[in-house]
Amino acid sequence: MVIADRIRFLINRARERLWVKPLMVCLVSVAGAFLGKAADAAGLADLVPAVTADSITTLLSIMASSMLVIATFAVASMVSAYASASSTATPRSFSLVIADDVSQNALSTFIGAFIFSIVALIGVKNDFVQSAGLFLLFVITILVFGAVVLTFVRWVDSIARLGRLGTTIEKVEAATAAAMRRRRRSPWLRGVVASWPLDRGRPVYAQSVGYVQRVEVGTLQACAEKTGGRVVVASLPGTFATPGRPLAYVIGPTGEEGFDHAWVASAFVIGRERIFDEDPRFGLVVLSEIGDRALSPGINDPGTAIAIIGSLTRLLVLWTEKDEAAEQPLYDRVEVPELSARDMFDDAFTAIGRDGAGAVEVMVRLQKSLGSLATLGDQAIRDAALAHARIALARAEGAMQLPEDLAPVRELAAFAKGA
Repeated sequence: MVIADRIRFLINRARERLWVKPLMVCLVSVAGAFLGKAADAAGLADLVPAVTADSITTLLSIMASSMLVIATFAVASMVSAYASASSTATPRSFSLVIADDVSQNALSTFIGAFIFSIVALIGVKNDFVQSAGLFLLFVITILVFGAVVLTFVRWVDSIARLGRLGTTIEKVEAATAAAMRRRRRSPWLRGVVASWPLDRGRPVYAQSVGYVQRVEVGTLQACAEKTGGRVVVASLPGTFATPGRPLAYVIGPTGEEGFDHAWVASAFVIGRERIFDEDPRFGLVVLSEIGDRALSPGINDPGTAIAIIGSLTRLLVLWTEKDEAAEQPLYDRVEVPELSARDMFDDAFTAIGRDGAGAVEVMVRLQKSLGSLATLGDQAIRDAALAHARIALARAEGAMQLPEDLAPVRELAAFAKGA
């Protein structure tokens, strides 16, 4: 499971690099062009129909001249979509937009077809392949043509939506939901629940400044087993790590000696940016940013803020659902704190409640959502929902001047007053 999680983490990072898939497809395309020589060596000349070199040359020339133009057009369209996502939603959503499989597959197909046509054209023009190889290249060329047409049709439908605000919100919500399901399945990252206070033992600090992207709990377990001690994780994924903020606390069997602190620090993967994979709170922050931007005077789009409140409510309801496939603790020497419901509510609703305090439609929807969350049966969620309902009401009372606007907000927030 540890290796699978690490591989998934690396694959997700590779998906955020636009050149990975095109490079892989290019290598496959070059290999396909050389298959013709292998067909000649296999002695298949008497078993396949005769295909003239001129017919293949014509097809390959058409492909070579058109694919580069289409690939250039694809890149320009994708760059425009990426810029739109950053400007209309939030720059923090860029990694999800650039990881769009349809766009990456389209670009890879176009570039791969161009590389294949060039390599195959060189082979045919220089008599590198004979009759069996010519037939195989003809078949591959027809298949590549078909793949290009299908990919282009599918990509046109996708690029019309890529970068649009609604699509970006859907991608962020889906990524956040996936991160929440993983965390609900392993609320303590396969360690054991941490007992408070966390600052027990000797602190281990980061050697660089950045965000904790992943915690290799298996590495911490191996270090603890070697010394017979324990490790208390103090910085979960999403924490901003600095040389003065502890990543973890180590507790030896007879004190704090024996631990390799560099080994402990190496278990914390630190990068320049937060990522969605193992940081559910980051998705809540990104959605909140999108809703908050929609409430700015220059945009004035309360409908988007209301849609974001709906997304946040769905995600927090998902957080309260029990996972039947919850994993048992695997690392008994590593203590990991659970995510705080109040912190998640702060990430989700603080900005919208502050900047939407004067919009009655936004405040009404916010109070309705908080009231619904307070009835889910989770005490921590209920306490956080009540606290934010009171704060949102206080902000609305300070921002709204008409009693008619404030009356429905007060009515909906009544559940929080007596609680």
